[in-house]
Amino acid sequence: MLNGVGVHLHLEDDEGRVLLGLRHPDSAYAGNTWHYLAGRCEQESAVACLVREAREEAGLVIEPADVDLAHVVHVVDTPGGQPLMQLVFRARRWKGDPKVLETDKCLTWQWWPLHELPERLVPYTRTALTAIAEGRTYSQLGW
Repeated sequence: MLNGVGVHLHLEDDEGRVLLGLRHPDSAYAGNTWHYLAGRCEQESAVACLVREAREEAGLVIEPADVDLAHVVHVVDTPGGQPLMQLVFRARRWKGDPKVLETDKCLTWQWWPLHELPERLVPYTRTALTAIAEGRTYSQLGW
């Protein structure tokens, strides 16, 4: 089985808080759970996907030159499920304030202090946040 590729946006504001979205309860993945702004790569580069998803999901404008790879989590969510290479990119700059533009996927965006993350958080998101804070670039879960 081939690996899927997902992209995730790691944004920190001037106070060091990270942006997370509360997934819609009816979402196919991780309903009613906090998660990075994220998406699956289609016929596009990972950075192009990230830029597109940020604009579509939250109205944020990010220039590709302002993005760096911060962490990779290689995940198998369910036994026998498709392995996913989850790429977490940090944007150094962006334009706009996060708005909920895909109400069927996200209920709200919120800035969270790293020491006060929500309890209901996608496990590999928590792994990535911890690893980024520790300066590690790779993690794996579910193998």
